[in-house]
Amino acid sequence: MSDVDHIIVGSGINALVCAAMLGAKGAKVLVLERNDRVGGCMRTEEITAPGFVHDVMATTFVLFITSPAFAALGKDLARHGLEFCHTATPTGVLTPDGSHVVLTTDRAANIAALNRIAIGDGDRHEDDIGGVERNAGLLFGLLGGALWSYPTTKLIAGEAWRRGPRNLAAFMGEALVPARGWLETTYTSDVVRALWAPWVLHAGLGPEDAFSGQIARVIAFALEAAGAPIVRGGARNLLGAFEALIKERGGEIRVNADVASIVQSGGRVSGVRLASGETLNAEKSVICSVTPTQLYGRLLGRDAPEAATKAAQSYRYGKGNFQIHYALDKPPAWRGEGLDKVALLHLTPGLDGVSKACNEAVRGLLPEVPTICVGQPHALDPSRCPDGKAILWLQLPEAPRHIRGDAAGKLEAPADGRWTEALREAHADRVEAILANHIDGFRESMIARRAYSPADLEAMNINLVGGDPYGGSSTIDQSFLWRPFKASRNHETGIKGLYHIGASTHPGAGLGGGSGFLLAGRL
Repeated sequence: MSDVDHIIVGSGINALVCAAMLGAKGAKVLVLERNDRVGGCMRTEEITAPGFVHDVMATTFVLFITSPAFAALGKDLARHGLEFCHTATPTGVLTPDGSHVVLTTDRAANIAALNRIAIGDGDRHEDDIGGVERNAGLLFGLLGGALWSYPTTKLIAGEAWRRGPRNLAAFMGEALVPARGWLETTYTSDVVRALWAPWVLHAGLGPEDAFSGQIARVIAFALEAAGAPIVRGGARNLLGAFEALIKERGGEIRVNADVASIVQSGGRVSGVRLASGETLNAEKSVICSVTPTQLYGRLLGRDAPEAATKAAQSYRYGKGNFQIHYALDKPPAWRGEGLDKVALLHLTPGLDGVSKACNEAVRGLLPEVPTICVGQPHALDPSRCPDGKAILWLQLPEAPRHIRGDAAGKLEAPADGRWTEALREAHADRVEAILANHIDGFRESMIARRAYSPADLEAMNINLVGGDPYGGSSTIDQSFLWRPFKASRNHETGIKGLYHIGASTHPGAGLGGGSGFLLAGRL
């Protein structure tokens, strides 16, 4: 396939959504992936022991099943074998003293449970979730829509007419409140605050960042409404379904195809040149699902617009991620009722603990007490491991990209600030000690452990700069109208026929496929 309508560089969720959507309209699409497999942050392997199937990076698909992309593609993906596994208890929190709370997909049960913890906290939860519902049209229109567009202009104008300009401005101002401000003025229980504080980390934010309160409420709404599903058999089965659908619609996917540069001709993009020297032509567009520094540095180089090159040089990346995977001889015996079926459980001292660990990581320190997100895939999908066994998926969203020291003063930072294998395992030992304190007989049940530092994650995916899985800092100045750059306009690049999608572009990170869906709709 030497001449196609669209070439897509990269094969993460946004690229796959875009390819499938364009193919549905009869366009010929070629997806190019530099690695030996498609998927970006979606990768499934037996990394600990035979028969134990792990999602190495991304594993939870609540953003996808609630997205417009899934509404458009879900039935066709199901035809090609995609199936999700669910649990009625999507999340919970466990604190050092054993205090814990579990969120279910039953709102009435959640209200009652939180009111038992602290009178009134359940009612306030109902009001928070209800607020997301009441404002869903505006919230999700801005979170997922093309911002520089007539529909968005019409949406905002309509809301200003319905609410009044001053009330609309008040709503926008309230949406900018940090999670700390929201949690401290809304809930009286520390454990209820601890339930929601860690979730801002999964949006690439910290509890003191503007807009983190609103995004936490949106996440709370999504978890209660749709749970925290995983793909039956691993995320690889979602990728297999996408590959089959794209090929069914006339598209082609090539792996081990490293794009070295973008080719221009006659004032517009004409194709790409591979590292092998092969040139591939595109009749209509080249779509890059990469970071800004990849696009305007490596791929465009001297051909990049001067303003974009300058903006890319000052583009900021966020904290790194650290992953740990366990194969266990038996399901974990948590010291807390009802925790064994929770899809994603956070271990944290609470709001201040999240804030402290986040601040330490931002300053280049290994957190003394990191926030630990524990996924239990076996509880949702027993096929992930042999009968009677278990697997754990651990994510630590507060890891320094460049190490300046250890907040606990116990681990020595390398002179060059780079992650080493020894430091990775020492940090994993710190995490394991916390985990073992909450699970009876944990170490005796261990079969194997596999840890990945931010450097390991970047080695697997070049777009995870410093292990940042969110495509760049998600603070308000690099979000919405200003993602990736202050002068950005939807997914344009300033070069005719060249478009930019992925986590570094609006609507940002996550597995919703939003940018790929928006651009495909436009094209």
